[in-house]
Amino acid sequence: MGAVTTALIAIAAVALGWCTIEIACKPCLEKGREAIDRNLNPDYDPDDQVSTTTLHAPLNPSTNADSATPASSTVAKTV
Repeated sequence: MGAVTTALIAIAAVALGWCTIEIACKPCLEKGREAIDRNLNPDYDPDDQVSTTTLHAPLNPSTNADSATPASSTVAKTV
């Protein structure tokens, strides 16, 4: 009878531990599961997603598109 009680307590402890981890790490686990779902979806194409945020700086931030004159540039002398 002692072995059965020990086994039931161990199973309950594992179940409670699993629930605790699921609750504590919910945001991270959801992102991971979404990534896995996208990866396993044969119809998913990452090229179809359009990024609404600009991650890169403009190539020439000193030019002004409204003016007809080009931006002034300075020559740096290197040694």
